[in-house]
Amino acid sequence: MFEDFYNLTGSPFKLGPDHRFFFPSRNHDKALSYLRYGLQQDEGFIVVTGDIGAGKTTLVSQLFAELDRKRFLAAQIVTSNIDADDVIRMILSAFGVTPRTTDKAGLLRAFESFLLSQYRAGRRVLLVVDEAQNLPLQTIEELRMLSNFTVEGGSLFQSFLVGQPQFKDVLADPALEQFRQRVIASYHLGPLSEEETAEYVRHRLRLVGWNDDPAIDAEAFALIHRHSGGIPRRINTLCSRLLLFGALEGLHAIDAPAVEAVVADLSTEVTEAPAGGAGRRAAAPAGTAASGDVAALLASLDERLGRLERLTETVNSHDRTLRHLLETAMGYLAVNAAGTAWNGSAAGIAREADDDRT
Repeated sequence: MFEDFYNLTGSPFKLGPDHRFFFPSRNHDKALSYLRYGLQQDEGFIVVTGDIGAGKTTLVSQLFAELDRKRFLAAQIVTSNIDADDVIRMILSAFGVTPRTTDKAGLLRAFESFLLSQYRAGRRVLLVVDEAQNLPLQTIEELRMLSNFTVEGGSLFQSFLVGQPQFKDVLADPALEQFRQRVIASYHLGPLSEEETAEYVRHRLRLVGWNDDPAIDAEAFALIHRHSGGIPRRINTLCSRLLLFGALEGLHAIDAPAVEAVVADLSTEVTEAPAGGAGRRAAAPAGTAASGDVAALLASLDERLGRLERLTETVNSHDRTLRHLLETAMGYLAVNAAGTAWNGSAAGIAREADDDRT
């Protein structure tokens, strides 16, 4: 709706990750440099953490967009609480590999064969594990073991792990000492500054044909930063609602009162109470919303959207794995059926031969 009102070619604040909208803030540019460094090193793990909505998945999308497809074959998985054997199946599924057998030895043979085939084709295999804070310790150790596939001292398989801040606590476990020794770089993706928030909004608007309509003044940008905390997904949520408000009100200039009006409107939306709270949070009167309340609301929206995105990707990953397993099982059934038919035919031929001799 607001796209037509402001003559935009698309929606500038979609919540899903899209590398075309990647904004190289100081933090995001540095995090991307660490990922590039990891590719150059040809070994070890890179760990990137950040709050929900900080732009981690968009960062990975940008990295994938830059990769030379002749040199790298990359895939991304979103993890739930999966065990070590299942993570191998998910990895094989992500790269489209169907193992001949479903036991662990067969899975590892299939994975090694796949890595060697890519090596002969001149490509390295890169896996990005998103939502890595969900990984059990044994699964993280399994990733370390998979990194041991090498040829002539060069690694055939490399993993980058991306997760929420609590992943740093997971990695601090004494049981992961060997894994920590393989981490060649780690970085925490922080929020945007006030100046970066303003440029981030302008950047995304320009990509959809924005020509200063609506005009956004400095005070409005300051409020957007204050209420969003500089978290990109929260900025997207707030600015999308702001453009909708502007279109409905026929505004061609966004100022501080417009932002406050949208913030007040957001604050009246009934949200789930914090864990341990009683029922639901009471709606605040219009115009009385505190910055912390709106930030909490945006954070709650971010968390729910993040859970939905993770659930969708997890279901898709598991669906791909199941499809490969079913294809493998059907292949076995077809081979067994063919073998049974051949044995039956051979037995029949033998009986006919015996009859002829008698």
